[in-house]
Amino acid sequence: MSHVFTRALVRPPTANFADGLTTVTLGAPDFSRASAQHAAYCTALRACGLTVESLPPQPAYPDATFIEDTAVIVPGLAVLARPGASSRLGEVATVRDAVTRAVGTVREIVGPGTLDGGDVCEHGTHLFVGISHRTNEEGARQLAAEVGHTASTIDIRGVTSILHLKSGLVSVDDRLLVAIDALAKHPALAGHDVLRVAPGESYAANCVRVNTRVLVADGFPRLAAALKSRGFDPLPLGMSEFQKMDGGLSCLSLRF
Repeated sequence: MSHVFTRALVRPPTANFADGLTTVTLGAPDFSRASAQHAAYCTALRACGLTVESLPPQPAYPDATFIEDTAVIVPGLAVLARPGASSRLGEVATVRDAVTRAVGTVREIVGPGTLDGGDVCEHGTHLFVGISHRTNEEGARQLAAEVGHTASTIDIRGVTSILHLKSGLVSVDDRLLVAIDALAKHPALAGHDVLRVAPGESYAANCVRVNTRVLVADGFPRLAAALKSRGFDPLPLGMSEFQKMDGGLSCLSLRF
């Protein structure tokens, strides 16, 4: 992996976390358990060598713990997103100052473009951008222009099992992608090395490479074993309460 992460921005969940948006029917999240899982996540980031800055909770925005959706950060540049759900638009202003202090150069997606950071999979110097119910073609176009990377779009609006692209497609290094079955054979991935997630473990596709470790959701042993067989070092973390709100491991931090 060519890029080493040194910092992360996170935001703890709020007591009204269960009031956020979700498309799944797994029951209401337990706030105390979610808080403990978030704290363990932050501990894992620190163990991977990152300095973690925790932003204040935002009760006005119960989805704000999913901070990844507010920006896309590449070396030397941050692009503030424009969430596709109107209830989340205000979250961007709550991270602007921290992102500006941390990165310096900041651009932003403007209307009519919409973009959730969870729809952006960085693979080396290439971007895979999901066209979803939250991210549109104009948002994808603006992002690619600002970042200057090559980019491919993947329309996931017909993939009902995922909300964002990175729920089903992630890059664990410059060579290897991890993908759910519904995306593994997409033409945009032709020529790439793709590790397919075993049936029944699709939630675990949202794993996160952080320097020498790969954070994986706990309880999905086949993916952990597959990553080990490829030479990676998985670090399992409990994610049950965030899964109930359509969230995954990558959603909980901005890493740079």
